[in-house]
Amino acid sequence: MAATQSVNRRISDRKLYLLAAILIPIIVVTGFARTYYLKGFFTTPPIPSRLVHLHGLIMTSWVLLFVTQVTLVATKRTRVHMRLGILGAILAILVFVVGILTALSAAARGSSPAPGPPALQFLIVPLVDMFVFAILIGTALYFRRKLDVHKRLMLLAAINFLTPAIARIPLKFIETGGPLAFFGLTDLCLLACVAFDTIKHRRLHPVFLWGTLLIIMSQPLRLIFSGTELWLKIATALTSLVS
Repeated sequence: MAATQSVNRRISDRKLYLLAAILIPIIVVTGFARTYYLKGFFTTPPIPSRLVHLHGLIMTSWVLLFVTQVTLVATKRTRVHMRLGILGAILAILVFVVGILTALSAAARGSSPAPGPPALQFLIVPLVDMFVFAILIGTALYFRRKLDVHKRLMLLAAINFLTPAIARIPLKFIETGGPLAFFGLTDLCLLACVAFDTIKHRRLHPVFLWGTLLIIMSQPLRLIFSGTELWLKIATALTSLVS
């Protein structure tokens, strides 16, 4: 009986991660279609630099790797999954470094989403995204041999990156809703995964507890801190490094 329940839970877990591997790319492509993936069909502003192109390529590679890794686990090709983990670690470093540089470069150009806060204030949003990603991925790599911990951290890291894509989806309530809309929809995706996992396992996994708190609590804190004089001084100093 216990063995049967364990198998059923693994199958349920597989469904959750496979669903995430389907929905996350759809959200990313939908959000960035007009400004990146299908840009030739829209009259959006030109991509400002090669760095932005590189950032788009790396982030796309990260999403594809996430889908690939989930598929490999679902099809029980764990050895290939583990070998690709080395590539994943290298790619994660590139995501972080190039993401930071892209955010600083955009702020130095005075670029920020419209409507939205000034560039220096907005800079805190992508920077915190990158640091939350680094915490989640770094911990996931450390616990790579603990499957229950590793897979949940990887899912959290993927969901954390949905916010920029969601913010660009051309729906009126997102465009006018601001942070409440795009952070709220990210949190809705996150809480749906946590609820599914908790119901199936009849307990809230500690990774989902602390990871969810990290992601959700970082959102209002960065918005509160973004308008302070201290942050503006930090942002000015950071952007001077790339300008």
